[in-house]
Amino acid sequence: MGRADARRAQQQRGGRKAPTGRDAGRAGKPTGKKRSGIRRFFTWKTILGTFLGGILLLIAGAVALYFSVDEPTDPNKTAVLQSNTFKWADGSVMTRTGDMNREIVSIDKIPEDVRTAFIAIENKTFYKDRGVDFVGIARGAFNTLRGKGTAGGSTITQQYVKNYYLTQDQSATRKLREMVISLKVDQRMEKDDILVGYLNTNFYGRGAYGIQAAAQAYYGVDSDKLTLEQGAYLAAVIQAPSQYDLATAGPNGRRLVTIRFNAVLDNMVEMGKLDKAKRDTLHLPEPIKPKPRPGMDGQKGYLIQAAKAELSRQGIKEADIEAGGWTITLNIDKKKQAALEKAVQDELESKLDRKDTKERPVDQNVQAGATSVDAKTGNIVAMYGGVGLTEKSASNALRTDYQPGSTFKPVVLATALETGAKTQDGRPITPNTLYDGTSKRPVVGSDTPFAPQNQDDVNYGDPMLTVQEATNSSVNSVYAQMFVDAKPEVVKKTALSLGMKDREGWPADKPAMSLGTMSANTVEMAGVYATFGNHGKKITPTIVKSAEHVDADYKPVNPIGAQVIKRETADTVTKVLTGVVQDGSGKAVRSDAYQAAGKTGTTESNVAAWFTGYTPELVTVVAMFGEDPNTHKQVTLTGTAGKGRAGGSSFPAQIWQAYTTAALKGVSTGEFDLSDAKMGTPVGPTRTAVPSSGPSGSANPTPSSSGTRPTGSPDPSGSGSGKPDPSPTKNPTPPTKNPTPPTQDPTPTKKPTPPPPLNPDPLQ
Repeated sequence: MGRADARRAQQQRGGRKAPTGRDAGRAGKPTGKKRSGIRRFFTWKTILGTFLGGILLLIAGAVALYFSVDEPTDPNKTAVLQSNTFKWADGSVMTRTGDMNREIVSIDKIPEDVRTAFIAIENKTFYKDRGVDFVGIARGAFNTLRGKGTAGGSTITQQYVKNYYLTQDQSATRKLREMVISLKVDQRMEKDDILVGYLNTNFYGRGAYGIQAAAQAYYGVDSDKLTLEQGAYLAAVIQAPSQYDLATAGPNGRRLVTIRFNAVLDNMVEMGKLDKAKRDTLHLPEPIKPKPRPGMDGQKGYLIQAAKAELSRQGIKEADIEAGGWTITLNIDKKKQAALEKAVQDELESKLDRKDTKERPVDQNVQAGATSVDAKTGNIVAMYGGVGLTEKSASNALRTDYQPGSTFKPVVLATALETGAKTQDGRPITPNTLYDGTSKRPVVGSDTPFAPQNQDDVNYGDPMLTVQEATNSSVNSVYAQMFVDAKPEVVKKTALSLGMKDREGWPADKPAMSLGTMSANTVEMAGVYATFGNHGKKITPTIVKSAEHVDADYKPVNPIGAQVIKRETADTVTKVLTGVVQDGSGKAVRSDAYQAAGKTGTTESNVAAWFTGYTPELVTVVAMFGEDPNTHKQVTLTGTAGKGRAGGSSFPAQIWQAYTTAALKGVSTGEFDLSDAKMGTPVGPTRTAVPSSGPSGSANPTPSSSGTRPTGSPDPSGSGSGKPDPSPTKNPTPPTKNPTPPTQDPTPTKKPTPPPPLNPDPLQ
């Protein structure tokens, strides 16, 4: 068999031999050698197929992840926690309340160049990206692999999402959720809203969360007052707050934060947001020294109580306030507040021995409260609530469980003057109208019997005296009769119009109400007297100057209201009350430094003592209360500081005088404009007072020779009012301003012989 036959036979058997060498190469046929090991799996086809398959899987996984991760509906607990910031009237911080030192502010409270500083160092593409910078993430991951720091690349949106919705852990799962939520947040929110959310949630060190708290902590200013340099420093410090705080940083920390600060400014130049020439003039600004967070020491707690109470009355719920985020500025003047606190300390607390429960038991029961109001604006400029929140949680300035006593009597007089009321025998009631000042004299014209005792059971007059004199000496029998003459229901209406509250237990038809047996607090009484001083235009004292919240609007109350009594009425009351200070029970507050009007008040059994007085500049109410610290029952003040009766002319008047003198120091004090006042304010000494000679109180003392009582023959019988003065033109004409005070108290022609001073029963 030839070669050709043999070849054909081999092919038929499948045994054809593969070509080798150059022929095999030319033929493009396999050489017959098999690939060994792992190489046979890495053909270009398998690599390409695997790559494309991986891409598809990644896309599918990303799509699945995007739809499986929902954007949270609620922030994490710490992201929205805020403190409330309370400020003095001058804008300086009084205190902050709440666990989280944060105050969320709107974007317009952050200067634009400060916002740009954060963008420049954290995320230059912020306004262009879609919430996630994949190039930045890749670059950060690459740097991590090369050992050049941990992976970064998070956008401002991602950092906001982490702060607001998630936690600070570094797990891969949290990072993936952060990226997905960031994409969704970027689609839903405006860029400025994301930016301000980021600035409000960052931690800046010094216990400060958010840009507002940081501005206060590092530079003592609000966020809207930050300079570019200060903003650039805060943008730099957030990378490592404890290390980069210049107040505590070591050499390396100072070097690193300086590098980062310069990077902020250089990046702003690169972005076209900062002029190069200006950039060269900017330097790292030193922050202030760290300060402890202002606390609730002293009177601050009471001031905040008063502010919250006022906001609550205006519709701001306490729960909303407690949620935080409020900046509440009070009308409290720091200097006047300090003056009031010092006056209480010097004139009362320093004289008490609260530790000696055996020798000085009454001292343990003494509580003091006070409110001072700007006479022209109605702003509460100072307030004293008590010894402190730790000892007493409720403010004495706001308590309404004690009676105002005889400080209510000017309301009775105002009602009589306003309505043209007349005595029982038909004579108009004016400051010169005569009344019977006999102690325990039964009132006439009332369905409810009442025969009030004067202070120390003393008879005043002969027995007649003028309304002015009765006000000077706070004669109870006169005012009880005037209350009936002016009609009880009308007096109550006047009191409510002046700002007093209609609380339970005010039986307006009982003559005892003439002596101030209803309840009131120092703020209410300050409003009543401020209205007198404001010529009858109502003043409602207010402690809140402004209240701001990023999510709420509050319009402060206007303290000045409508005309509630005629100017003539108000000015006449003021003129009469200047007589009380000049020549009556308020003599303790007389001073050449100011002109004043006021009224003392001492309640039954001496459980409370008040002095309410005003100058053309300030209206101040000072009150003392006797309260058993264990049972909280009302107890007498008699024996306070080891002395006798503690009336309104004692400690309250002394506190008032010390405070007013200090508060008006350096002020050009004015005089009351009383051009519309009618009569009042006698020049000479008050009517002679004598002790009652018996149960009927029928003693008839020798008339005073002061010349202040109008001429005419009084009628001591019947209505309690004398006959009309036949010569009204002979009444003394009151001066337009107080005369120069005498160097000593005026001495009546016949002095009374008073009973022992510890009598706890009379009201003044």
